[in-house]
Amino acid sequence: MILVLPFLLLSVIAYNVIVFVTGTPLDTTVFQVPMISGAVWTFTLSDAIVAGTLFLLFIEILKATRTGGNSLIDHALSTIVFIVCLIEFLVVPEAATSLFFFITLITLIDVVAGFSVTIRAARRDFAVGPQHY
Repeated sequence: MILVLPFLLLSVIAYNVIVFVTGTPLDTTVFQVPMISGAVWTFTLSDAIVAGTLFLLFIEILKATRTGGNSLIDHALSTIVFIVCLIEFLVVPEAATSLFFFITLITLIDVVAGFSVTIRAARRDFAVGPQHY
């Protein structure tokens, strides 16, 4: 049952906890790496959230390849997460950041890709309609 829950919800929760509960600035340096060029690459908390969100998007796309009743519930919940993100981005001042915009954009990609991958997988599994690859 836990596989039905959209994992991107974890990114939304993490953002809200960091911003509203801990109050940690999103530009806090997590680590720095000196590069061969002499420059220093700084990895921030915001970068970590984006990287984690992209990893969760990958998992969501893998989940979309499943067929069955649970995949419909998963898509519906992913759509709800996108709608919640969009509303929060538009209404809550603390969510009006580039980071939260990217989280919202990634949840939209999850919704569109999830439906697209599921439809494509279902066509292949059940040989519905013409097969154009």
